[in-house]
Amino acid sequence: MIKSLIAANWKMNCSNEFVSEFFNDFDTSGISEAVELLVCPPALYIPRIVKADAVSVGGQDCSPHVKGAYTGEISAEMLKDSGCEYVILGHSERRQYHSETDDLICQKAEAAISKGLKTIICVGETQAERESGDALNIVTGQILSAVPASATPENCVIAYEPVWAIGTGLTAETSDIDEMHQEIKKTVQKHLASEAMIRIIYGGSVKPENAEEIFSLESVHGALIGGASLDPQSFLQIATHAK
Repeated sequence: MIKSLIAANWKMNCSNEFVSEFFNDFDTSGISEAVELLVCPPALYIPRIVKADAVSVGGQDCSPHVKGAYTGEISAEMLKDSGCEYVILGHSERRQYHSETDDLICQKAEAAISKGLKTIICVGETQAERESGDALNIVTGQILSAVPASATPENCVIAYEPVWAIGTGLTAETSDIDEMHQEIKKTVQKHLASEAMIRIIYGGSVKPENAEEIFSLESVHGALIGGASLDPQSFLQIATHAK
């Protein structure tokens, strides 16, 4: 059974004290067994989360290179060796602030998959691209360029994150989410020449107040959560609504 994925992206927010407090009263008894919880902290704190043994653990990025003179980079093998199961790739903040291209994201995904990591490949349009009516073309283009041929339901998750809804408090209409997720599904199956189902999760100001409505869509297989994931109770409340 492929579980729904509720993933926390802590971005550049963490400390040893924060980790201790987060897991101090982390009660997962209300979460369905069909739901997997994942936390992606800054790389320095991965061992602390692994030690907590309450959730799956992932990195927020990895290098396309195996090893060598790449100062400041972290390889997929290092993440795996540290206890990670997942890695987020192509987040819009990486695309925006580090000029990451679909080709680079594809290289990173290939490196991660080759080392046994599960990849969460992020795609999404800007507000200008949506307003121009080009959202579907933008997102399908990102998938065709960024998702490697080695992707399978076991090693790849697609995270649809409309850029205009990340950290803004804005959330896409459920009809828009469903339309995009259905298009992503068709594109992935055609791209990989497979009928297999790759999980497609939604990200973009997901919070306890809107999680139930978002998860009511059959096309949504979980969420990638930013700000709300920094509060353990909000994170768990969101997860209780997942199928």
